[in-house]
Amino acid sequence: MAIEYEKEMKSGTVEQRMVYESGNEMAAYAAHQINYHIMGYYPISPSTEVAQFLDLMKANGQHDVKLIPADGEHGSAGICYGASTAGGRVFNATSANGYMYMLEQMPVQSGTRFPMVMNLVCRSVSGPLNIHGDHSDLYFALNTGWPILLCRDPQAVYDMNIMAIKLAEDAEVRLPVLVAFDGYFTSHQKRRVQTFAHREDVHQFIGEQPVRGFADTLDRHNPITVGPYMNEPDYINNCYQQSMAMYKAGEVFDRIRQEYAELTGRDYPILDLYRMEDAEVAVFLLNSAGEIIKDVVDQLRAMGIKAGAISPNIIRPFPAKEIAEALAHVKAVTVGDRADSYGGHGGNMVNEVKAALLTHGNRDTMIINRIYGLGGKDFYSEDGHALFECALEAVQKGHVEKPFDYYGHTPGDAATTPQRVLEPMKYEDLKTGLITVKQDEETGKLNVRIPPLRQLTKKPKRIAPGHGACPGCGIFSGLELFFKGIEGDIVALFHTGCAMVVTTGYPYSAHKATYIHNLFQNGAATLSGVVEMFWERKRRGELDALNLPDDFTFVMITGDGGMDIGMGPAIGAALRNHKMIILEYDNEGYMNTGAQLSYSTPLGHRTSTSNVGTVQAGKMFHHKDTAQIMAATNIPYVFTGSEAYPQDLLKKAAKAQWYAQNEGLVYGKILITCPLNWLSEDKMGTQIVNAAVESCFFPLYEVERGVTNITYNPEEKNKKIPLLDWLNMMGKTRHMAKPENADTLHRFEHEVDRRWNALKAKHEHPDL
Repeated sequence: MAIEYEKEMKSGTVEQRMVYESGNEMAAYAAHQINYHIMGYYPISPSTEVAQFLDLMKANGQHDVKLIPADGEHGSAGICYGASTAGGRVFNATSANGYMYMLEQMPVQSGTRFPMVMNLVCRSVSGPLNIHGDHSDLYFALNTGWPILLCRDPQAVYDMNIMAIKLAEDAEVRLPVLVAFDGYFTSHQKRRVQTFAHREDVHQFIGEQPVRGFADTLDRHNPITVGPYMNEPDYINNCYQQSMAMYKAGEVFDRIRQEYAELTGRDYPILDLYRMEDAEVAVFLLNSAGEIIKDVVDQLRAMGIKAGAISPNIIRPFPAKEIAEALAHVKAVTVGDRADSYGGHGGNMVNEVKAALLTHGNRDTMIINRIYGLGGKDFYSEDGHALFECALEAVQKGHVEKPFDYYGHTPGDAATTPQRVLEPMKYEDLKTGLITVKQDEETGKLNVRIPPLRQLTKKPKRIAPGHGACPGCGIFSGLELFFKGIEGDIVALFHTGCAMVVTTGYPYSAHKATYIHNLFQNGAATLSGVVEMFWERKRRGELDALNLPDDFTFVMITGDGGMDIGMGPAIGAALRNHKMIILEYDNEGYMNTGAQLSYSTPLGHRTSTSNVGTVQAGKMFHHKDTAQIMAATNIPYVFTGSEAYPQDLLKKAAKAQWYAQNEGLVYGKILITCPLNWLSEDKMGTQIVNAAVESCFFPLYEVERGVTNITYNPEEKNKKIPLLDWLNMMGKTRHMAKPENADTLHRFEHEVDRRWNALKAKHEHPDL
């Protein structure tokens, strides 16, 4: 349902213009008008677009915001915290698991009273993974000490972002502020939105500069200590002051929204009350569902039922007094929670509403709670009628029969239990004996024998056909070729990413071998736990009793930037030297979230967060050499590979298995194509990765027990090609051939040559 100010667009005292945009676009639009100093960010759906839109505007010189791509959400939170201590304006956007990863940083920022604004584009926090919208991440935010503003539609996203920075910087508040809206509902729906026509009017409202007079870390004349170790009684006093600032934020927001209403004609009172004047039954909902329920109220009113709806515009501080007043004469209210507080006999909102009524003397209004809309489940008017029916039934019976329940779930049915389609692969088909690895007793070197490739076609594929990868995706041709070099059973862990998403969609799975999923940042630690449990159970003889094979190979598959956010745990696993393989498919970006830059994205390459425009031409810094980083941990074996050189990759897979079963951790990196986001032809994958090798951008080598060996040298074969020949094969890099980008191309060529020469030196000198 269109809200009232969209039916009749309001006018204020400033000039405004109309746009037709989504919630994510309006968050970015507000940020560019505010012209923040810093945005530290990390991509996660559905909030990723906010950084993308800002980067696109940045590429064309529309704002001065410094966009800093972090190594993970925890890092982005640290960037933002550090920037906020330095006295400027700071912005961020995240969702769900990303917010959870930065969660420990949230109370640090509020407890030290440094303002900033972060958009939380609400999404499920869950296992199994779900990337759609509910409020489970929002509910984790309730105890972090950040004021929380809510947005029902893209108009509210824009307006609340403008008001949020003014609230955060107010001298009586000085707290970071969260702006929350529903992922894939508000974030992606396009609506008519009124905006300030001129940035100058935005700055006049919020202030040209942050409020001065507060200490920051860049004032050399007033050196300060930020975040000292604090004992009692100081700590409780600090918390008390923070608590008082939070409650003051409610008063300040009320003042700010009135000022904003005079300027724009749009008002956001503490509570959005719809036909509550004489309501006898009501429904309480947050965000986008709070608009849909208004249609239901109108329909019930037409039937003679005195219905009303409540939706708060701010939930931290929680408007307890206002809610109690709004429900003073209501006989029954259904509180809809879009997340459960497991074991709490209701979601967070219903328990806070109950507390509000009890605190303010209302023991008569009956309260019903229903958990609804989890994991992106749509909320329609018939769902609103069902919530009202709960309240109407309570009024009719005079009591609440079922205070807490889920709404919209499907009861389990044993008859529909998913059935196995593919039988487990036969061990003898996997343990073929076609590939042999033997260690030379004198030199300690491994001798590998592989048969002609056609003989390996008999080995069953580890991943079944029918997955949902894009046409031309290089992930599975690369993985299957690697797996051909592995004899026997594997246990595979996949990070979140394209390979994980397109092969598992409950109740289906394309994995024929045992498969585990965990998030980007913790896959290496998770698989190391599996590995150590295997060896411990084997030591105790438990596996012998089960008649299970004892030659499992443990493989972690990562990609789509997983060796950015997951780098720390991967290095930890390497230093502990667990007997496992980490295999990275390198598609040079965060492709699973929409082709944002990763640290593996090379200099100058176009992504959705390294756009090409009049003042920016692709990624601004060099790519990370993950193989060399992992080699520096002194693990037994590191390699690079490509499906364009199948025999080379097969030999390295066989070596990787031997080392992972006998000595310790192995890291391998294979370059794979992503035609969708590389803007290349589907059929050109092998040629493109071959050109990457021939140009020496992606050299094929191995580091075996610390000794580097180049396994294919295009110079020696007289096959080396200019780097530009490779770049011209992809739409994401063709701009680098233009004269105006000659400097970027030269820097990239120089870096590729430098790394290749360094690698050759290591090849020639084993001690390097």
